[in-house]
Amino acid sequence: MPKFYARRRLGIVAALTALIASAGILNGPSASAALPTPVSAATARTYLASLTVSTESRTGYNRDLFPHWITVSGTCNTRETVLKRDGTNVVTDSACASTSGSWYSPFDGATWTAASDVDIDHLVPLAEAWDSGAGSWTTSRRQAFANDLTRPQLLAVTDNVNQAKGDKDPAEWMPSRTAYHCTYVRAWVQVKYYYGLSVDSAEKSALQGYLASC
Repeated sequence: MPKFYARRRLGIVAALTALIASAGILNGPSASAALPTPVSAATARTYLASLTVSTESRTGYNRDLFPHWITVSGTCNTRETVLKRDGTNVVTDSACASTSGSWYSPFDGATWTAASDVDIDHLVPLAEAWDSGAGSWTTSRRQAFANDLTRPQLLAVTDNVNQAKGDKDPAEWMPSRTAYHCTYVRAWVQVKYYYGLSVDSAEKSALQGYLASC
């Protein structure tokens, strides 16, 4: 085969390969949540071993003690910022509200095309944080926790799944997608470690079990 045709054939093959790869991507989930990457399982195990084990108390808890959602930039608050971060082809209006796009929920594998079907999950719930140390924090620290975009703490997920989770810890609730368990517990431990929160004995045991499989 002449070199010119050989090069042309290789070019066509490369183009087809790229096209197939693109199609594979497009045929996958229409969006993928962009949770900040949690620490490794090994680091999470080390962090978990250092956390204080304590019984929990919800005395005095009120969700309003954790101010959210706060303005992040321009007209965009924390919820709207996470929706844009975690969605695909998200279009917003002048008020930063999402008018179109798609969101893939890693908890249950569902994809949604209406922002109203999506909640922003506090991976470590606000009440759980209160129970394990946040009750003694200043309001500004609780606000920072409730709007933390740097740690793996906020994630766009299916609304009714988030509501089913409620204030439960990993001893009481885990995402239905087992493929996400490792990411979930690594993130949970990282957030608790960063904020100096405690764990109860059942929570620690559950986390150890999940981390052992990571």
